[in-house]
Amino acid sequence: MRLWETLGDGYTQRALAEAAIVGVLCGAVGVHVVLRRLSFLATALTHATFPGVVIAALLGVHLVLGAGVFGLLLVGVVAAVAGARGGPAGGLPSAATGRGGRDLSSVTGVVLSGGFALGVALMSAQDGFTRDLTAFLVGSILTVGTPDLVVSAVTAVVVLTLLAALRKELLLGAFDPAALAAAGYPARRLDLVVLAALELTVVTTVPAVGTIMAIALVVGPAATARLWCDRTGPMTALSMGLGVLAGVAGLAVSAQWDVAAGGAIVLTVAAMFVLSLALTGRAHPRPRPATT
Repeated sequence: MRLWETLGDGYTQRALAEAAIVGVLCGAVGVHVVLRRLSFLATALTHATFPGVVIAALLGVHLVLGAGVFGLLLVGVVAAVAGARGGPAGGLPSAATGRGGRDLSSVTGVVLSGGFALGVALMSAQDGFTRDLTAFLVGSILTVGTPDLVVSAVTAVVVLTLLAALRKELLLGAFDPAALAAAGYPARRLDLVVLAALELTVVTTVPAVGTIMAIALVVGPAATARLWCDRTGPMTALSMGLGVLAGVAGLAVSAQWDVAAGGAIVLTVAAMFVLSLALTGRAHPRPRPATT
């Protein structure tokens, strides 16, 4: 296999390391996205990160830094809109909410999707702007450098530590947001933690699969793991494992058949989900918050 033959090359080693880090990170964060039914919001958020990339390119600063700062600003806007509209127990909009939640999801989707159009407009409005941003739309994991690996590793440590420290509260908010608020926990702040973790994950995933396909790595492994597990502990572990497996298998497919690595990774995620859906026959009940 060509991937095995090129393991001695630095770019292949860095690509494998990036795939492993991003797989673990996306798998862990994706569990909270899937349990809270925020896949649509996550999709819109990935698209809305693109203007930050364009603005960073225009200003001459690091593109990932620009995407991160712009994305966190969007997270603050979403949280403010959610608080103003009074979502379920002050929480985020989801597919499980009532009519008000659905209205909020629609508003959020339109605003965040409009962010992608803003990025395109900014890029087209600059005469002589030739910076190729295609890689940040679809990713280029084979060209990641050591600085990208450092950013990914630091982000993964910070986000995973945060999720582990607030695990019980975040899971309670996912399963019963009303109980979370009644127990005196800051529900809206915890929602902001989830959004911030999601945005940091998306930005970290950009070098691997780009802003457009990042949602597949966030949602795909977690949705697949949910088909097999009825407890959140095993679901999280399996989701992280599937994220790593998808990255490595996608790189192998890319090396063997000379196709785009980002597309191969996302297609592997999709194949895992479809195969799991066919084997299980039906989705399992919503996982319980117990860890055993």
